[in-house]
Order: sequence, then structure tokens, then C-alpha cells
Amino acid sequence: MIESEVSIRLIAFTSTLLALAAAEALWARRNVLRGERWFINFSLAVINTTLLRLAFPVLAVGWAMQIEARGWGLLQALVMPAWLKLLLAVVLLDMAIYWQHRVFHMAPWLWRLHRLHHSDVDFDLTTGLRFHPGEILISMLVKFAVITLLGTPALAVLIFEIILSSSSLFEHANLRLPRLLDARLRWLIVTPDMHRVHHSVIPRETNSNFGFNFSIWDRVFGSYHAQPRDGHLGMRIGLEQFRDPLTQRLDKLLMQPLASDGNPPVS
Repeated sequence: MIESEVSIRLIAFTSTLLALAAAEALWARRNVLRGERWFINFSLAVINTTLLRLAFPVLAVGWAMQIEARGWGLLQALVMPAWLKLLLAVVLLDMAIYWQHRVFHMAPWLWRLHRLHHSDVDFDLTTGLRFHPGEILISMLVKFAVITLLGTPALAVLIFEIILSSSSLFEHANLRLPRLLDARLRWLIVTPDMHRVHHSVIPRETNSNFGFNFSIWDRVFGSYHAQPRDGHLGMRIGLEQFRDPLTQRLDKLLMQPLASDGNPPVS
């Protein structure tokens, strides 16, 4: 599975990226700047992918294969159909990512890493690639821990990783979905309009809509916020202290955790 994992994930990622880029060109929600922003965000994606490959002998799927072979974890002890175990594993992994995201907004030292993602002054599919290398490394360690605890089947991890990367691109897409379609979709999954609220400069909105794939967690755990106060066309994206173009340089972004004002936004 490991040999084919890279190819499968690359095909899924590239197909989603190209499809959403085309959709953004046809049905844009807002006017956004590309150019240097795209270069920065794609550069961060390349840096993070390279770092993960260098830092860990195996990644999430490979680790899950080792755990599965040893029979470790809660799911390994449950007797149920394989399809149900896969579904349960994907759902539980998604909930774990929801809470990981929420904790990154609560702990000051984690927020210093995560705020690079929020410092993007525009919002499009490349924002879904924009993360600090430190956050990416911690996220992988969290996945290792969750996989070990749950005994997540390797196939479920592969499915989840594909869903996670695709949904990160989709929920950050600069897309204008029909209102009725958006309303129906967001009962199950996070839509671009739902997640855009999370990138508002208003702290109460920043601290909402933490879900990455399934929207249910925000409703269950009380962090759902339907619409931005100033509307999707009028809302300001990003963080006020990082709006200067100088702060958007790649070197400045990588050093951003050392910048002043490391406290998370207070609602």
C-alpha cells in the first residue's frame, strides 16, 4: 500500500486542485490577489511535504500498517464489519482533527504556529496549503498518537488523508455556491462560505467553524457560526498585525512564531 499511496494521493490532490482552480475562475466569490500569494502558499506546501518526508521514516499510512499488524488499538478489539470499522475510523479521525484545530487556537505557543495560516490576507484554495512547518510536524505526531490509540486500519487512514487534503482545498476555495446548495451541503460537510467565516479578522468569528471535513463537530461542540457579520463580500480576511506586505514574505512567515503578540484572538 505504501508504494501506491504516494501515487494515489498525488493524483487525488492534483485532480482536486485543478478542478477547484477552474471552478474559482468561473464562479469566484470575491476578488482575490494571486501572483505572489500563490508563490508563497505553494512554496510552503513544498517545504512542508519535503520536511515530513525527511523527518519521519514512515508517515500516517505506514504507521497505521505497523499498528494494524501488531493488533494494537481500540478498534482492533471491536468485532464489526470491515466497512463499519472503516467508517468509524474516518469519523473519529475527523473529530480528532477538529479538536486539534481548536486547541491550536487556545494555546498561545500553538497559536504562534497556526496564525501563519490565518495571516493570509485573501482566501482561496491555496490558503488550504498555507501552514507553518512546525504545525505540520506537530499535526503528524498527533495523527500518530490517534492512530495508535484507535488502531485505525491503514485503508481508513489513506481514505482520511485523501479526504483531508481535498477538503482543505475545497473549504478554502474562492467559490460562489448557490445559496440553497450551500445550506444543504453544510449540514454534512464544511463549505467555503462556512469556513471563510473562520478567517475573519473579528475574533468571535475566527474562533468558530473549526471543522475540516464534517460540519457536525461545530454544531455538536458549540462552535458553529453561520455567516460573517459584514457579509462575505464585505468581511476582512486575515490578522490585523500581519497586513503589511513585508510580513507576507516567505522568510518572515517562517519566522512568524517569534513575532510579538503571540496570544490567540479573544472572542
